[in-house]
Amino acid sequence: MGKEIISPQQAAAMVEDGMTVMIGGFMAVGTPEKIIDALVEKGVCDLTVIANDTGLLDRGIGKLVANKQIKKIIASHIGLNPETGRQMSQGELEAELIPQGSLVERIRAGGAGLGGVLTRTGLGTVVENGKQQVIIDGEPWLLERPLQADIALIRCSVADTAGNALFNKTTKNFNPVMATAARVVIAECESIVPMDCAAADRYNTPGIFIDYLVREA
Repeated sequence: MGKEIISPQQAAAMVEDGMTVMIGGFMAVGTPEKIIDALVEKGVCDLTVIANDTGLLDRGIGKLVANKQIKKIIASHIGLNPETGRQMSQGELEAELIPQGSLVERIRAGGAGLGGVLTRTGLGTVVENGKQQVIIDGEPWLLERPLQADIALIRCSVADTAGNALFNKTTKNFNPVMATAARVVIAECESIVPMDCAAADRYNTPGIFIDYLVREA
């Protein structure tokens, strides 16, 4: 069965105030920019956003930050967007900063239905505050809880009409794993091709994980 191809505005209409939203990309590379522009236009607010970073001032998730549509950001890096730091310092934005490897593993655990992951990353730092420690063979490990979202907004290089998605280069960073960890997944696509246009093993993410496609151009 083919996936429904919708507009960026239709995608944004599915995002409601107060939702938890995963947004793919790495410093705005591989971020669904058309959908973000539609979210800015819609003015949806009080979002909890799970992402690697908050993009730049005028690119990617940075547009949502600048428009004060995000209530909480869960990310590994915010250093390239000074507005994020300003809002965090002024108490306008709640920020949970997570080591990058731990962040992607928590998302993977959410997609795989796991109860969490054990890691030594963050022991002895502020990262461990409020988190459960598990002792294995006499050594402490941090229990990192899984992350899931109401909706994931991702960007792929190519998708076929069945939703099978291919991610090139940096776009592969967070997008594929986020596609597994949300109730609804919308993929903004550089191009959409017919089924059987490419060998099945070229696709990174099976279409079963993706609900809607947005044509970028």
